Amino acid sequence: MKRKYIAAILTVFAMTTVCSTAFGATEHYTDSSVVGAESGWDEWVANWDATATDFTKVSLTPGKDDTELNFAWYSEKTDAAATPVVHFGTDKETLDTFEGEAGDVDQDLTGDKAYEYNHVTVTGLEPNTTYYYTVEKNGEQTEPVEYTTKGTDTVKMIYVGDPQVGASKGQTQDGAELVPDDGAANTAARNDGFSWNRTLNTALAENPDVNFVISAGDQVNKTGAAKEEEYASYLSADALASLPVATTIGNHDSLNPDYAYHFNNPNNTENGKTAAGGDYYYSYGEGLFIVLNTNNYNVAEHQNTIEEAVKAYPDAKWRIVTIHQDIYGSGLDHSDTDGMILRTQLTPVFDANDIDVVLQGHDHTYSRSKLLYGDGQTHQSYEFQLNADGTDYDWDHAANVETGEQITLNPEDGDEEAKAALDAFKEDNQCYTIEDVDGNTVTDPQGTLYMTANSASGSKYYELVSTQQDYIAARSQNWLPSYSIITMDAEKFTIDTYQITDDGSVEAIDDTFTIEITAK
Repeated sequence: MKRKYIAAILTVFAMTTVCSTAFGATEHYTDSSVVGAESGWDEWVANWDATATDFTKVSLTPGKDDTELNFAWYSEKTDAAATPVVHFGTDKETLDTFEGEAGDVDQDLTGDKAYEYNHVTVTGLEPNTTYYYTVEKNGEQTEPVEYTTKGTDTVKMIYVGDPQVGASKGQTQDGAELVPDDGAANTAARNDGFSWNRTLNTALAENPDVNFVISAGDQVNKTGAAKEEEYASYLSADALASLPVATTIGNHDSLNPDYAYHFNNPNNTENGKTAAGGDYYYSYGEGLFIVLNTNNYNVAEHQNTIEEAVKAYPDAKWRIVTIHQDIYGSGLDHSDTDGMILRTQLTPVFDANDIDVVLQGHDHTYSRSKLLYGDGQTHQSYEFQLNADGTDYDWDHAANVETGEQITLNPEDGDEEAKAALDAFKEDNQCYTIEDVDGNTVTDPQGTLYMTANSASGSKYYELVSTQQDYIAARSQNWLPSYSIITMDAEKFTIDTYQITDDGSVEAIDDTFTIEITAK
């Protein structure tokens, strides 16, 4: 692992809970009735009532390493004991049995209907092998599903941002406004689930050898509210029956435990917790992947997670962090306000732990940073806080941890004092150094690469900031769903990013970027 020069003593502060900001989505979104007119939209609509009310879809997650696979699903609660059981093996007629744990789902989230969540880990997986699995729902086995592992010497991942199923609410489709009502009446979730499915199918058609997906957060949309129809739509994507997703807790996921029911993440820690869960990590191929719940601002806890993960997998060639908030992004809504909120705290922690790449979401735009490391100077620390009733975040203010000052992110015209405070906040967050490198292939860099993914479903887009920041190497906003393909082996980490046009064509939106390592 490359070693970086750190000029400052790290100081981190205990803080809690998340973010967002005050602009709104653009009028642009992906209209599934248009892009799917000749590819299944009518069938999706016809089946929507059944899709939206089936909360029992299986979710696959990477295990603690590439020999394990994690399962999660709901089953309806009965008088009998739950059966958290997966049957798994290479011969569908003689599958091995793996048992896990079950627990009650909060009925406030499921329309007062009783469900149990089931979490099971399957072990002993081999690369390049075809398996079959069934799960038990109330003791009844589902039909066998095929699951094929890929090689681990070279690992290929789909990296996506903000499916945010349900976020197209308020947009117009077929002359009517998409609405975020509950259950099958959530036409926004109906729209976005179709497009999310389309993106995954398109990416896999181009890249059938993908090992797993990395999502940078906001799987669903309703913040702090019941939203099982959104999870049902998200999990109904064709590919997800046989494709693990390493999800990240976004601000829209953060305030309910439903996320923790639906995703059985490996190496869960007690660090960075909100109602949805906390930080976790896993190893896959040559990579150590660390997933931080940055909706909790306790950076000391996130630092503990990173150090724990590095200690557990000291020989990993690559160290990749996923966070939701884009501390180095280029979108209008977040990158110059709440997106940067953790920049002064996390940058030196990433430097000290030799993090190679940080994968981000939140800003519904695409950007790729230059190679960045800290400036070695002392900076203030900031956080976002919950609103008065605890149902969402205060999107309008950043809090200075040291002074308690509430910084207004969108000052009213003529409020010079508030504008000066915002300018000082932005200036203090210029806490980075840009590494001097040439070209799109770099060898043994000192700095960290920060990526921000646009919306994978097209449920919501934001504008880019008017002036591209000096730390940004490339950026894009074409109002189209996008995804990146990451290819990683012992020597190279390569990322390519594509958008999907309305007619289903795939187009590159950035040059291939590669990091090479020789010194690890």
